[in-house]
Amino acid sequence: MEKYIEYLVSWLQEKVKETKTNGIIVGVSGGIDSAVVAALIKRAFPNNSMGLIMPCHSSQSDVDDALIVVNELNLDYRIVNLDNTFNALIDDEIKSKIEVSSNFKMAQANTKARLRMTSLYAIAQNYGYLVSGTDNACEWYTGYFTKYGDGGADIAPLVHLSKSEVFEMARLLNVNSSIINKKPSAGLIEDVSDEDEMQVTYEELESYMRGEKVNQKATNRIEFLHNVSEHKRSIIAMPLKKVSDM
Repeated sequence: MEKYIEYLVSWLQEKVKETKTNGIIVGVSGGIDSAVVAALIKRAFPNNSMGLIMPCHSSQSDVDDALIVVNELNLDYRIVNLDNTFNALIDDEIKSKIEVSSNFKMAQANTKARLRMTSLYAIAQNYGYLVSGTDNACEWYTGYFTKYGDGGADIAPLVHLSKSEVFEMARLLNVNSSIINKKPSAGLIEDVSDEDEMQVTYEELESYMRGEKVNQKATNRIEFLHNVSEHKRSIIAMPLKKVSDM
């Protein structure tokens, strides 16, 4: 794992060089994945890395944890509060013009992620930075990310790491124990953890991804999540034929 950390730091440096950009920015949520990415980009670019904390009707404890991360890393950071932006968009522009269905709660959650992506890219472009995603292998396989939200990034350094490997890396990077010990959550819906939302445990998911046998209920759920989220891992769907093919 220590060698893989070294590899990722070099990889991040190569990506910035290849794209002729100046550094890297990441959204810091107070969770373990973003904490690990924040530590990696700080190592790769001590003077050209940034964390963006974007509360959007978030719990204060998540904001406090995000501040612990950036302060312990001595990472340059900004706070952009998206509460009013979210309220104006959802209440004034959307909610008042549609017939709200049972899907709207998830639509609201995904809107938070997409507002954060927009904020990240606005600031990234200002500084000439790449936007780093925080998705790990488990999230990528199941599609447990918002399309054009936290899934909208230039680079994804954790995409080959299972959740347990992210925890291992976090310990090696000296991430604060309060971040390591908290229950993983996307923070988009209050009091809902990753495992609650996915309806499968990380232990079951990692066993399945290693090719090991897991119970049928978990297998069915994992395969369902993977199949219905294929569009998130692909470029936008396009017709196969042109007019000249007719």
